[in-house]
Amino acid sequence: MRSDNNRRKNIAVVLAGGSGQRFGADLPKQFLPVAGKTVIEHSVEAFEQCISIDEIAIVMHADYLPMMQDIINKNRWKKVRKLLPGGAERHYSTLSAISAYENTFDTNLIFHDAARPAVSLRIINDTVTALQTHSAVAVAVPTTDTIFEVTEDGCYITDIPLRSRLCCAQTPQAFHIDVIREAYRKALQDPYFTSTDDCGVLHKYCPEIPIFIVPGDPSNLKLTYPGDSTILERILKPNV
Repeated sequence: MRSDNNRRKNIAVVLAGGSGQRFGADLPKQFLPVAGKTVIEHSVEAFEQCISIDEIAIVMHADYLPMMQDIINKNRWKKVRKLLPGGAERHYSTLSAISAYENTFDTNLIFHDAARPAVSLRIINDTVTALQTHSAVAVAVPTTDTIFEVTEDGCYITDIPLRSRLCCAQTPQAFHIDVIREAYRKALQDPYFTSTDDCGVLHKYCPEIPIFIVPGDPSNLKLTYPGDSTILERILKPNV
């Protein structure tokens, strides 16, 4: 069933293209078991259960596509329609999804890091709702720490931005497909293009497009280091 979002189709793109080198495990961190399931199972199921989401695509490092297909088959997810190969860098995974839906126009792409398995239905629904009136949406929480801007070698403070103006980015990050497609078209013409997230690409190459912020949640934690799995275990299985 298509959700009523100005007749735009909402496609969740779960990004799991990384190899998890920083995590230090034998397998990428999205395959780590947490609270009875793998990390990626928690992430995909959040979108599978959300009535606002029409379709799910999963972007996975090519070496692990067969393993991911086995997980898809086991769970019998009804909304997962595409399993796509990712690339060496984060933005290649986004480009893989944009390419897979290159012939669509009345579509929203809702990008989510597979390594954030505790994303809530509230965050997903708020993101989709915001896409009714905004063409680009980010999820973020206010920073609780003072942030230092430092010299390139990291030895000296050069500035201390006002904490009230700073937020920590989370995912999903969501866009009307034509907007994020155009941002990447311009980005790929830049020989010095680098990226860590999709909002950064849009902000740099299409600065005229405002990016609306949906409030995130501290529990929407990204699994980055081994100790994070213990925290996520408590979040995802709070009564244990």
